[in-house]
Amino acid sequence: MGTTLKEVTEIIINIAKAIELNKQYLTDLDAAIGDADHGSNMNKGFMAVRGKMEGGSFKDIGEVLKVTGMTLVSIVGGASGPLYGTAFMKAGMKGAGKESIDLQDFLEMLKEAIDGVKLRGKAELGDKTMLDVLIPAYETLKESNEVGETSIEAFRKAAEKAMKAMEGTKNIPARKGRASYLGERSIGHQDPGATSSYLMINTIYEYLLEKGVS
Repeated sequence: MGTTLKEVTEIIINIAKAIELNKQYLTDLDAAIGDADHGSNMNKGFMAVRGKMEGGSFKDIGEVLKVTGMTLVSIVGGASGPLYGTAFMKAGMKGAGKESIDLQDFLEMLKEAIDGVKLRGKAELGDKTMLDVLIPAYETLKESNEVGETSIEAFRKAAEKAMKAMEGTKNIPARKGRASYLGERSIGHQDPGATSSYLMINTIYEYLLEKGVS
């Protein structure tokens, strides 16, 4: 992949823009099964992250992700702040000392992020959470890496898989968070956390496609 420190910073900024663009959509999804604040909370957090990315100077990719995670933890309310914050901080541990990353590096970072979310949220695949997008995306990227596909192709497939997985959360009952109180009544509703995770994966793909990163 050969994605540089500057490019990673730009990707984080683009994620913030995608969250802002979809904040009402995320809030509407959350209104059906949660507290109706996922979009507004995530937007508030990522606007703060964007400010730090645009005004900051970072020594390595690990620091970029650590600052992102710490900002989300301190600003985003509900479960999303601790979960996304943990994900970015855990990924940042794998990015320490790196001024560029390839697909293998990203896989290691995403694996750390997933493990962190599992531990923090006590959740697994199939619980109608962000993991229902992150885990399939990881597995798709891993398969692409193993057969030597380009990063753009790998993320194209991962974004497609993430979209299907996101839509698939409509078909399962929630087992975690406020939505779990609805039980079977949560079926038919798309998970907002899975949706914001899809937006992040898709944003990375769109950035790589635009930049022509191989």
